[in-house]
Amino acid sequence: MPLSYDRSNHRLVYTETKATSDFWDNHWKDSDLKKSILSGKSDFLVPLVTKLFLKPGQSVRILEGGCGKGQYVYALTSRGYDAYGIDYAKDTIDQIKSVMPELKVSFGDVRNLPFPNDHFDGYWSLGVIEHFFEGYESIANEMSRVIKPGGYLFLTFPQLSVLRRVKARLGKYPDFQDTELNRSHFYQFALDYKIVAAHFKRRGFRLVFHKTLDGMGGLKRELGSEDFSQFFRSLEKNRSFFAKLVRLCLDIILAPFSGHTILLVLKKKSL
Repeated sequence: MPLSYDRSNHRLVYTETKATSDFWDNHWKDSDLKKSILSGKSDFLVPLVTKLFLKPGQSVRILEGGCGKGQYVYALTSRGYDAYGIDYAKDTIDQIKSVMPELKVSFGDVRNLPFPNDHFDGYWSLGVIEHFFEGYESIANEMSRVIKPGGYLFLTFPQLSVLRRVKARLGKYPDFQDTELNRSHFYQFALDYKIVAAHFKRRGFRLVFHKTLDGMGGLKRELGSEDFSQFFRSLEKNRSFFAKLVRLCLDIILAPFSGHTILLVLKKKSL
């Protein structure tokens, strides 16, 4: 995927396919959607992080904004939370409702949520804010509006890792050209987490936890070496216990340096 550096906003720009609602409907087409949703029960990251800050209970209401196939809504529901999901990929939402009507998902836009003020104890946003070229201002406004005072925002997005910042300083990325063509093919940004955290601080949120993720994936994306790519591909295909252990160790070791994604946990100021 073509990649360039936007110096004025200190972010990487990925251009190839515009991330529209139709794009996501096609991206999430699944011959066995119910199986994909149920796979959320084996996910550990979202429930584990949630539990660190919000004790499970039917009175604890959590929204996933941009829920995709709904597997994380299911993961939270199965752990005892009152979980909801919303997404603007209408076909995907309709399919979820047809195979798992009990799951609380709805069609809608994270920039204009159909929920009252101060409604949720927690809000998960997994890889959403980076896909809007015009920025995440309207998304952040809605997050701030629907999260209760003292509630939590769990936010992930591609980040400017140490490796990417070094490459940017060394001029290893071409400069981003803000043309109509690039805008029409815009896919996502990789953002500076400190800028994002400062943005939410102005809205009354405090950063209480952050962790870089996917160190191996971030390194693989940035190296571009065929030898390393071949090594990573063979490691990913190997399903042995030893290979899984190696992948886990590499991810942990590499994440602070080359983590592709970052998780921020931000707490909204209490009244």
